[in-house]
Amino acid sequence: MEFGVALPGRGPLAKPDIVLRLATRADAFRYDSIFVTDHVVLPASMARSVYPYSTTGQFAGGAAQDYLEPLATLGYLAHATKRVRLGTSVLVVPYRNPLVAAKTLATIDQLSGGRVILGAGVGWLREEFDALAAPAFEARGAVTDEYLRLMRATWTVDPVTFEGKHYRVRDVHALPKPAQRGGIPIWIGGHTDGALKRAGTLGDAWHPIGLRPPAMLLPDEYAQKVKQIHAWAQRAGREPSAIRLTLRAPMEVRPKGTKAGGGSRPLLQGTAAEVAADLQQYVALGVSHFVFDPTVPDVKAVLANLERFADEVRPKLKRVRA
Repeated sequence: MEFGVALPGRGPLAKPDIVLRLATRADAFRYDSIFVTDHVVLPASMARSVYPYSTTGQFAGGAAQDYLEPLATLGYLAHATKRVRLGTSVLVVPYRNPLVAAKTLATIDQLSGGRVILGAGVGWLREEFDALAAPAFEARGAVTDEYLRLMRATWTVDPVTFEGKHYRVRDVHALPKPAQRGGIPIWIGGHTDGALKRAGTLGDAWHPIGLRPPAMLLPDEYAQKVKQIHAWAQRAGREPSAIRLTLRAPMEVRPKGTKAGGGSRPLLQGTAAEVAADLQQYVALGVSHFVFDPTVPDVKAVLANLERFADEVRPKLKRVRA
């Protein structure tokens, strides 16, 4: 079982010194991964788009907020950390030329000694697609599938030739390859039908984000979606059990002495015993890697929460597994 931290790449905490402090402390607390998120520009008007991870459909914090570019940030963190894995959660694949993105990720993997994870998504913000002159919003799923196949070829084959509908390249060298043998693992974000198919047919892992109801994937729903992923994997001739299962969600361990909450308590938020019990529900479904979002935009509170989890929850889970 592995645990990661989603760093505040946007909003009031998206400052280099804060991100660095949280990343190095996560490394010191022996978390297994740190993740950064992705937007390039945020249009002043998002009238045509619905944010899929809130009850209101509105993007938290609005458009006028700092947003650190994820690949540049990972390059910075590759030098600042020693052992923790470095991931995107998630990179919007259609926004970037796939050869350039593959090259950048391979370079970061080399610089970090083979620690990169590519969390990949198709995007949701139509206005951002327009601003970036990205491929058509309606084609983003097909484009993502094709770009990911090309990126994987770029990491494993030399020279690279690829013939697709949305991208073609013939006989080019893309060197160096990533430090990880077999290339950088691809974790597929999202929990739509298209995302489940993508995870089953070409992903190394499924990486859904459950931020808050109704987007939070409760255990029963998570289990049903895993069945769909496994069915797609079987149709593609893949071994379903080879696809890792992960979950990203807000987590808060309340200080000792806090009374246990009632039935309305959000999952993964409560006493150490409650959080451990919540995690076990997902572990029973096969989840092996959790990535935690902060619940408050306060650096001291975030660090205290990460330390409480490391000291109070993680040992309980080790005892259960033993």
